[in-house]
Formats: sequence, C-alpha cells, structure tokens
Amino acid sequence: MEESELFKKRKEKIESLKADGIDLYPNDVKVTATTGEVLSRFGDMENDALAQLNDKITLAGRLMAARKFGKAAFVNIQDRKGKIQAYIKRDTVGEDAFSLFKRLDIGDIISVTGKVFKTKTGELTVEADEIRLLSKAMNPLPEKWHGLTDIEMRYRQRHLDLIVNPKVRETFYIRSRIIQLMRKFMDDRNFLEVETPMMQPVAGGAMARPFKTYHNALGMDFYLRIAPELYLKRLVVGGMERVYEINRNFRNEGVSTFHNPEFTMMEFYQAYATYEDLMVMTEELITYILKELCGSLTINYQGTEIDFTPPWQRMTVKEAIIKYCKIDSDILEDIEKAVKYARDMGLTIKEGEPLGKVIMEIFDETVEENLVRPTFITSYPIEVSPLSKKSAGNPAFVDRFELYICGKEIANAFSELNDPVDQRERFMMQLEAREAGDLEAHEMDEDYISTLEYGMPPTAGEGIGIDRLVMLFTDSASIRDVILFPHMKKK
Repeated sequence: MEESELFKKRKEKIESLKADGIDLYPNDVKVTATTGEVLSRFGDMENDALAQLNDKITLAGRLMAARKFGKAAFVNIQDRKGKIQAYIKRDTVGEDAFSLFKRLDIGDIISVTGKVFKTKTGELTVEADEIRLLSKAMNPLPEKWHGLTDIEMRYRQRHLDLIVNPKVRETFYIRSRIIQLMRKFMDDRNFLEVETPMMQPVAGGAMARPFKTYHNALGMDFYLRIAPELYLKRLVVGGMERVYEINRNFRNEGVSTFHNPEFTMMEFYQAYATYEDLMVMTEELITYILKELCGSLTINYQGTEIDFTPPWQRMTVKEAIIKYCKIDSDILEDIEKAVKYARDMGLTIKEGEPLGKVIMEIFDETVEENLVRPTFITSYPIEVSPLSKKSAGNPAFVDRFELYICGKEIANAFSELNDPVDQRERFMMQLEAREAGDLEAHEMDEDYISTLEYGMPPTAGEGIGIDRLVMLFTDSASIRDVILFPHMKKK
C-alpha cells in the first residue's frame, strides 16, 4: 500500500478508538525502570530465582515489533536504553486490555507492568499483567532504511533515524559523553566556563564570512559570531586568567562532509602560557578522552588505524610542504618562484598575493590530506594569522599551530598577540585585503584594541572542533552524522 493509504487507515483507527472512549494520549503513567535497568538487574538471574521475586516493574517505550498467537503475543518495546521483550496474554491482562492491544500499531508508545521471566530460549521478558496505550502514532515507521536516498531522509527526519537506528542514538550519547569529559578536563585545571555573545557588532576572531542580521530596537547590524575569541580575551584582560566556552559558531560558507554552517567548538584561553604549552595540553586532553571512552589510544577511522600515543608529530608549514611536495626550500622563499609553482599545480593565484598566502594555498592543496596521524603544524605566515604573536626568530611567521588528524584540521591555537599597536597594524593589513576582495579578511575592531591598551598578560588560546572530534571517535564519515539537525537545501 502507498504510505498515504496507511496514514488514512490509521486515522480511521484513531477515530474508532476515540469513539470507544479510549484516551489516546494519557499522561499519568509512572515508569519505574528502563529496559537497560531491567536487563542489568535481572539479566544474569536464572528463571527459578526470577520466579521467587515479587518485584513488578513498569516500563514504557515504542512498540517496535509484535508476534501474535491468537490469545497471546510477544512484543518488542524500545526506550532510550534499548529494547526488551514483553509477553502479552489475554487471560492475564484481561479481555478489554487485550482487545485494545490487538488494535495497536507498530510505532505506538505503550507501557507494560509485570514480573520478569526468561523464555525457553533464555530471553529476558516482562510478563505483562497490565498494558496501556500512551501515545498513538499516526504515521507508520519506514519499512526500508537502506540506500543513498534514505541517507538524505535520515538527516531530514532525524526523529525517524533515531527510532530505527540504534547506532545513531549511540553516536549522540558518545557525543554528549565527549563534551562532559572536555568540561571535566578543563574544570580540573581551574578553567572557568563562560558564555559570550552570539550576536556581535563586529565579526571577529577568525577569517571567515559571517551571517548578518539587524536589531530593530538598537537600530544596528549584528553578526552571528564566527568565533568567541575576542570576547574571551577581554575576560583575560579583566583578570579571568583561565576561561573556556563550549558553544556554536556560524560561518556563511560551503557545506561538505566536514563543514556545516553552524558548528560546535570549545575555545579556551590561558594566561602565562604559550602555544607550545597548549600542544602538550591538547595531547593530554584528547588522550584523556580516548582512555575514558574506549580504554585505548588506538582507534580505527574509516578503515585506517590511528595511534594517538604521545608525543605527536610536529612540523612547520614549510617543512610539511617540502616533505610532501619534494621541492627545494628556495621555492618557498621567493614570491615569483612560489607563484609559478602554485600556478603550475593548477591553483588560482591573484596578482599581488603575498608570499605567506601563496605558501598556504600550496599547503592546503598538497599537504593536508597526508596528515593522517596526529600532527601539529607550526610556524604559520603572518598574513593568515592576524591575532597571533610574531615568532621571535622570524617576524614573517607567528607562534601558532594547527592540529591535523586524518587529513582534517581539528584544532587551531597560538600565542596571543597582546601588543595593541601591532594588533592595529594587523587589522589595517586585513582591511587592505578586504578592499582587494578578500571577504574572509578580519574587520577592524576598535573596541578590542582599546581593551588591549589596558594590558593583556602573555596568553595562549585554542579552538577545538567538537563535531570533527566526535566524527573521529565514532567512526563517522560525515559531519551530518554527528549533528542532530544538520543544515540542508530545501527539497
């Protein structure tokens, strides 16, 4: 039958149940156990021991399957902790309740109350002496859940995905656990969790295109934040020497298996620390999470085994390009040679592009995909790092690192630029880039410069992409698999 016909039949059944005085959506059930608690408490007991117990439990969940045998039936009930079997017998639950049960559909929410026993095959089962309908489902659950078209359906109708795919639910339980562990790690190191504005008058803290909105009462434009960085550093200036925030950022950019316009990051700042201190801290954080999640420092991601045992590999941007492109270092020292090399690769390089940006174009095209095991890439060009402190040995580069795993950036950190004069000059460089057509260049932020003029202690800061970290630890191929409601085009 077409789904519309099934929907029509269910509507007719609902009208029939209403006519018989059945409450389709009662709200007075008292659940005493989850399926997981029942399995944990009684799963190892023998039937004779179960028979001696007088304990009755009430559990509730979605009716996922039913095998009917005239005057009795076995059903599967699913709640947030899993599935369990229940045995429904007319002589036990009564004629009225059994008659109602026969009119239920797969997908309905029900409760059962009774004692626990084991079937001849050893399956733990609730023998119901009461069964109730708690919520009538009008739409039938999908019968088939495979293939490319259904993958898109999963993202568009996540509620169905969660109902029929236990592995998907497990992914989001793991996600929640990862965030809990991150908070514990930071809290144990005396970091203070804070919240900073989602709407900002200046889109700052990263080089990205923002979403723009307008506030009627204030009569001014705001931007959904691309990063919380400049506000968190204001707090460091204010004396909050260790702060972190776990929340959403918004970037008006492309969508891919590793990019979503709205994504979650943890960003943190520590006074009297350097980017090198944060490399060690990042190793400690990620290995701590791994040990707590799976008791091992080795995982398998999309068929590739990754060993997270510290210390992790470290290379400068130039060292990585030389290693994977097998080119002479002098190509990266001369703007004309670098531009020629990049264009010979097929890259589009604008006239007047500074050497640092050309180097990063080459890096992005040739190096990233090779960084499979955890790798810290350091010494980024100043042109792409407007908020980072200059390297003492070479002011054309900054004290910054990005962490790459499986060819993707997971974290970005640097020793913070705390010289207000230098910061103003960097912003001016960014404004020139914007005027030349770079829509991702940083805007001028006079209020932030004014804040720096009160003095910010030596500080290091870092942002870690939580969605990408969850992808790694759940072996998920797409960022849409780890975001409950990813953004998608209209059908």
